Amino acid sequence: MNDTYIKSPLNYIGGKYKVLNQIIPRFPKKINTFVDLFGGGFNVGINVNANNLIYNDIIEPLCELINYFYDNTADDVISKLEKNIRENNLSKENLEAFKKLRNKYNHYSYENEEDRVLDFYTLILYSFNYQIRFNQSMEYNTPFGKNRSSYNLNTKKNIKSFIDKLNKMNLSITKKRFIDFDFSSLGKDDFVYCDPPYLITTGSYNDGNRGIKDWTIDDEKKLLNILDDLNSRGVKFALSNVLVANDKKNDVLTEWSKKYTVYIIKNTFNNSNYRRKSKDDTIEVLITNYKEVEDE
Repeated sequence: MNDTYIKSPLNYIGGKYKVLNQIIPRFPKKINTFVDLFGGGFNVGINVNANNLIYNDIIEPLCELINYFYDNTADDVISKLEKNIRENNLSKENLEAFKKLRNKYNHYSYENEEDRVLDFYTLILYSFNYQIRFNQSMEYNTPFGKNRSSYNLNTKKNIKSFIDKLNKMNLSITKKRFIDFDFSSLGKDDFVYCDPPYLITTGSYNDGNRGIKDWTIDDEKKLLNILDDLNSRGVKFALSNVLVANDKKNDVLTEWSKKYTVYIIKNTFNNSNYRRKSKDDTIEVLITNYKEVEDE
C-alpha cells in the first residue's frame, strides 16, 4: 500500500483503502467536481485532487460526522474526543460504560448536536470491528468490541491526517439516495465515483441492519442506467463492484460492463483474476467509461 494515501478514521465495511493504489491512478488527472456518490468512510474521496468535492451518503449520522470533521480542526476533534472517552470511562474491557453511552446516544435529547455527533464517533471506536449499524428505528446497535476496538495512537494519527486534508478541500455534503442525486449540473470535466453495496455479497452495508433497505437488483439496474446517462452526456465515471463472489455471479453487471473498460482489482479476498473459474474466487473490478487516463 502506498503510504502517500490518507486512511479514513472510519473503518468502514467495504472501504477501499487497501486498493487505492489500483483505483486512484486510473482516475482522470484533472477533475473539476468529484462526486463520491456512496461516500461511506470517504477513503477514496479524501485522496482525490479536484476543484470541488461532493460527499454523498444516505446514512444521516455518517454525513453529520463527516461534516463535523470538516467544520473543526483535527486538534479540536482529538481534544474533545479524548475528553469524551475519559468522561465516559471507556476502555477495551468496560462493557457497561459502552452500553451506557450507546443508550444515551439512542435515547437522550441532546441540546447540542455536536455532542451527539461526538458520542456517535466515540461509540464507533469501541464497537465490534468499528462497524456502523442501526436497527429499523435508527438506533445504533453495534455490539461492544471487547479487547479489540478502541481509540489508540494509530487512530489518532488517522484522524489528524484525514481532517487536515479535509479542512483544505472545497467540500459539499449531501444526504440523498443515489436516484435522487442531482447530476444535471455535471459536465465533461466532472467525475462520478460509485462504490455501491454489492448485489452478490453481504456486509453490514447490505444486510438490512443500518436502518435502510437491502440493495436489490432493481437498485442495481437503476444505478447502471444513471451511469449510462452520464456517459451519453460525456461525464466520466468509475464504478467499483464485483462480478463474481461466493459462487455467485452478477450477470446483469457482467453484461452491462461489456460496453465499458473493466480493470481487475487484486482485492483483499484473494488474488483472483478475470479468467479463473474456482467457485471461491472473487472478481473485484473497476469499470470506467474511458479507456485510459489522459495525459493532461
